[in-house]
Amino acid sequence: MFANLKYVSLGILVFQTTSLVLTMRYSRTLKEEGPRYLSSTAVVVAELLKIMACILLVYKDSKCSLRALNRVLHDEILNKPMETLKLAIPSGIYTLQNNLLNLFCETPFKYWGCLQWPSDSQLDSKELSAGSQFVGLMAVLTACFSSGFAGVYFEKILKETKQSVWIRNIQLGFFGSIFGLMGVYIYDGELVSKNGFFQGYNRLTWIVVVLQALGGLVIAAVIKYADNILKGFATSLSIILSTLISYFWLQDFVPTSVFFLGAILVITATFLYGYDPKPAGNPTKA
Repeated sequence: MFANLKYVSLGILVFQTTSLVLTMRYSRTLKEEGPRYLSSTAVVVAELLKIMACILLVYKDSKCSLRALNRVLHDEILNKPMETLKLAIPSGIYTLQNNLLNLFCETPFKYWGCLQWPSDSQLDSKELSAGSQFVGLMAVLTACFSSGFAGVYFEKILKETKQSVWIRNIQLGFFGSIFGLMGVYIYDGELVSKNGFFQGYNRLTWIVVVLQALGGLVIAAVIKYADNILKGFATSLSIILSTLISYFWLQDFVPTSVFFLGAILVITATFLYGYDPKPAGNPTKA
């Protein structure tokens, strides 16, 4: 049962991350009349949806009793402020990552074009500037280091305490909402006061928000039932899958030899990590 949960959650994470990247990129490049939606507000709404979903799951675990739900939230969150504060660190990092992902998709350059080694045709054209490569590289490096630290930290918290993964996600979402609102005020406060918090929202925007909220839930389940390393492999595989879909279906990406090398390394590493060799039998004595 445990192994099934591990691989099911990993499969869902690959599907969710791939869907999110492709949908978000399309939503940020789609030309429509009026202002575009603000990615900073989408991060906040996703955190609030995640909190609501986790409260419903805790309510279900409490045998659908409002009194039991209130007692659990009070005992596990309000009465344990230091345990709750532990989630402020990974929450701030995850909020930063979500905004970095939106930064990738907001640039006028291709999402992965800013991250891969440029080909000769790209060097000859002005499609990919040195500035965009630098922004993409710095964003990726920041996301990689922060993701590794936050993932290990969150895994440690989940596996060393008796609190449920849903309670931990409520705590995570609480701080994520606060950090997200700070980002809205600092970077998009003027636009929000002018056109409103939900400016530019449409059906596609809400799909992006729901996928982002689902990602928070799935990542927590993966870290709980698997580990942070497998979560990293799942994210890497989703990037490969996204680029393959972009090449064969959307036809807006041309993979380079460096991309294929990276894809081979990721797939090989995933196989080696999950490979469980059979123990050699004891040699028979003569």
